This record gives sequence, structure tokens and C-alpha cells, in this order.
Amino acid sequence: MDSWVQFSAQSQAKERVFRAAQYACTLLGYALQKNGTSPDFIARIKQLEAHLSLGRKLFRLGNSADALEAAKRAIHLSDRVLRLCVTVSHLNRAMYFACDNVLWAGKSGLVPHMDQEKWSQRSFRYYLFALILNLTRDAYEVRLLMEREGDGRGPKGGGGDDGRALREGAQPQRLARRLRLQLHLLGRVLRGNPPLLLDLVKNACDLFIPLDKLGLYKTGPGFVGLCGLTSSALSILAIVHPWLKLKP
Repeated sequence: MDSWVQFSAQSQAKERVFRAAQYACTLLGYALQKNGTSPDFIARIKQLEAHLSLGRKLFRLGNSADALEAAKRAIHLSDRVLRLCVTVSHLNRAMYFACDNVLWAGKSGLVPHMDQEKWSQRSFRYYLFALILNLTRDAYEVRLLMEREGDGRGPKGGGGDDGRALREGAQPQRLARRLRLQLHLLGRVLRGNPPLLLDLVKNACDLFIPLDKLGLYKTGPGFVGLCGLTSSALSILAIVHPWLKLKP
């Protein structure tokens, strides 16, 4: 119970719950539409989804300042690649939250004549850039861990009089074996680093949302709803169990 009270007290946690409910509505609406449910009921689900989206925007008011503070802290990271990826990602998140705040003002009626579509597209572009940088950071950390894990275990080249013939004849087999070893090493690294695995899966799921909204890679509401629901559940898991949050 104490963990749940602490969880509910966090505005980020509440926003994640609203996000999970919003994308659950997206997925449910798609499933009901496929099954021929009445349009009135589907319209109610979509209205609930819109209300949840507006509620999430309210919870995100002021998040730009938090993202800027996180960017200031990330500047001091010693690793140059991590410093670049994390800092620029936080800056893009700050711009995304700023556009989202403007969009909330338009949707709530405070700015009635605002071009909501333009601000929505702008916010999703910043969101997409932030996710690309997050995935780049994840890939970089995976590569570092794989190099550390596989240090000194690489295959050694063969010799002998017919070494060249053997190498040429066995090239496809060697490539297949190398690929299997790399996949096995990747699996071992990800199993041994749950925070990195969770962050990688979460960012990969989130990536399809702005790609769909911007029209760069259309996947449909069903897939978007599933990805959003999955990433929201993983985010909630990281809040409930802070050791699962990737640092820095």
C-alpha cells in the first residue's frame, strides 16, 4: 500500500496511467470497429480517448523546465557520445513539451483560433527526434556492453598451406556462425541488463507513434494503440521499481 501511495503521488506516474488508458481506448476502438460495433459506442470511446489525452497534457505542464534541467545535468557526462545523445534528447523533449503546452491551450479553449494541426505536427517532430536519440544511446550502450562481454572471445583466423582455400570455401558458414555468436552475445547482454532492455523496447514501441502521426510510416490505430499501451506499461513498471530506470 505504501508503494502505491508513493506511486500515485507522482504526477509522472499519473500521466503514465492516463497514457495507458488513452492507448487502451485507441486499441479498443479499433477492435470494436473491426467487429462491427455500433458507431455511437465507438464515438464514446473516442471521446473518452480525447479527454484522457487532454488530461495528460495538463499533467505535462511545466515539464519543459524539468527537461531543460536534465539537459544541464547531462552536459557534464564524461562519455562524449552519451553526453551528445542524452543532452540533445532532453532539449528535444523540452521543445516537445513546450509545443504540447501550446496545444493544450488551444484544445482547452484558452487560445481559440490556434492552428492545432500545425502545433501537433511540430510537437510530434520533436518527439520523434528525441526517440531517435534515445534509441541511438541504447544502441551505443549495447555495443559497449557487447564489446566488454566478448573481449578476448573473438574467433581466431586459421593457417596452414590450404588456409586460403578453407577460408574461401567456408565463408558463408563462418558468417552464419559469427551472426549466431553475435545474437547470442546480444541476448546475454540484454538479459543481464534489464534497465537497458526495458528502455530499448519502450523507445522502439514509442517510435511508431510519431512515425504514424507524421505520416512517415503509417501503421494504423490498432498497432499504435498496442505500442502505446506496451510502452506505457513499461514506463509504469520503471516508476514502481526505480532500479529498472536506465541511468543517466
